[in-house]
Amino acid sequence: MSPMITAVAALLIDALIGDPRSRFHPVVLMGKLILVLEYFLRRDSDSPTAKIFKGGVLVFVVVAVSYGAGLAISLLAEAAGSFTAEIFIEALALSFVISPRSLAEAGREIYALLDAENLQQARYKVGWIVGRDTVNLNEAEIVRATVETISENTVDGIISPLFFFAVGGLPMAVAYRAVNTMDSMLGYKNERYLYFGRAAARLDDVANFIPARITAALFIASALVLNLDFKNAFAMMRRDAAKHPSPNGGYAEATVAGALDIRLGGINSYFGVPSFRAYMGDPIEPLQAPHILAAIRLMYTATIIFLMLAVAI
Repeated sequence: MSPMITAVAALLIDALIGDPRSRFHPVVLMGKLILVLEYFLRRDSDSPTAKIFKGGVLVFVVVAVSYGAGLAISLLAEAAGSFTAEIFIEALALSFVISPRSLAEAGREIYALLDAENLQQARYKVGWIVGRDTVNLNEAEIVRATVETISENTVDGIISPLFFFAVGGLPMAVAYRAVNTMDSMLGYKNERYLYFGRAAARLDDVANFIPARITAALFIASALVLNLDFKNAFAMMRRDAAKHPSPNGGYAEATVAGALDIRLGGINSYFGVPSFRAYMGDPIEPLQAPHILAAIRLMYTATIIFLMLAVAI
């Protein structure tokens, strides 16, 4: 039971204080380690095989260091001498690798800007949470980008780290966060990272395989609880999830699209180059700002259901 008490406590800490911005934040430190290792390992002149191997070395080192850091914190918590102190130390550390409050705050801020008809500032803010070009987005496209981000990050930022915490404690949760951070920094199919970032991208795909599908089921259950279209959520997951370029991303996006009776996907622009993303869901309702709030409610409900099921199991 204590791991789930720790997980609940971590969510409460996140709800109260959020994700503090600091150069000593664990994810920031992971990013710095990744940059240092990339500086010493990656060479443009290397062959594709050498780049893949060196990228694998980077992945191994970062995961090992992160797992070791999580283990050290767990041992420190055990040595604290009391059950309460142990729970608090681990919960505080776990709160740094989950991000429901920051995700919700970003979504609510964009909703408020759209509600105030401040389209220019909404474009600017959505550019903080997505990688696509945002300067020319209309309201519907801003809503789409925000809902897609909330959907996918429910997996990466909440369910996956909690899943690995349930499986292997704090060390596994921290190691997962390292895997996800490497993917966000190195997992690009461009000239720089096509080979060097391949190990990071593949490991992230493997790590999120089960949690992504669990999240889809949680979104369907959440749609039922929230009186949304849970039947369509299931239907769109079955029909559209596999169309996503990621083996995992479609399970969250298609299910949320079905629950909200909206269509996600479409044309995205990256550095001025348009790219088509497969459609998820049907456009039964036009994309509007309140869909952002609905996606946030789905995110929180899915998190609560996951914890309830984990406790029951």
